[in-house]
Amino acid sequence: MMQNILGIDIGGSHITLAQVDPEKKEIMTSTYVREHVNSFDHKEAIFSAWTSAIEKGAHNLVKSDLLIGIAMPGPFDYENGISLMQQGKFIDIYHINIKEELGNRLSISPKQIHFVNDAAAFMEGEVFGGCAQGFKRIFGVTLGTGLGTTFYNGEFATDEDLWDSPFKDSICEDYLATRWFVKRFEELTGEQISGTKDLLDKPSAIQKQIFDEYADSFSDFIVKYAEPYKPEVLVIGGNIAKAYPHFEQRFIQNITQNNINLQVKISDIFEDAAILGAASYALKKLI
Repeated sequence: MMQNILGIDIGGSHITLAQVDPEKKEIMTSTYVREHVNSFDHKEAIFSAWTSAIEKGAHNLVKSDLLIGIAMPGPFDYENGISLMQQGKFIDIYHINIKEELGNRLSISPKQIHFVNDAAAFMEGEVFGGCAQGFKRIFGVTLGTGLGTTFYNGEFATDEDLWDSPFKDSICEDYLATRWFVKRFEELTGEQISGTKDLLDKPSAIQKQIFDEYADSFSDFIVKYAEPYKPEVLVIGGNIAKAYPHFEQRFIQNITQNNINLQVKISDIFEDAAILGAASYALKKLI
């Protein structure tokens, strides 16, 4: 009965975690914990918040053989569990060994804690219990406030960190993240939206124009940056993925014209993918 696993997703404003059932390959929803954590806070506040959330999620688990997987944004030394974030988020825990710090506070060995990049964790989760089960070469993108890119080679997922790669007159993220929709809508109408969800309430003509332009940028990005990996399937996650039906047709048309034959899968576990992925990554480290 190896059900002693906690998957954790740590972001700039929250910690989300749950126990994972490795047999069923799913989150045990009754154990779900989501807490607000201010990453600009001082070290003690951050660690106290994390520890209490983890204690809540693991309250009924045996500590001696507890396995913890944590998905974390970079820059970060994942092997040793040391934060390398120097500006903005988590500045007060820069260069601190989080494995040791959490191990002490939870009374477990640091060896029971494994860190994985958040983009890679999303992909590991989709491969383990999501929409990418059974595929060998997978390119993944998360489209939201930022642009996440990850590749799975049949064994494990890596963060490809393409967000700031050159694109048009700028970088990829400027054209593919939520802020592009906000900026473009304002350029065309003079009005404000907060993202794709708001856009869906606007007149169809403006929706179509903006989604068509986005489809063109997204397909250009895939041709330039994803195709070299020769993936069998493209997995799309993040908030913008929820609007995929609105740019799907033109996107597929564009990549087909470039002789790219790619299956597209949309994440249906979203936020849970990183939790599932962090847990399955920890399991891989155990074996």
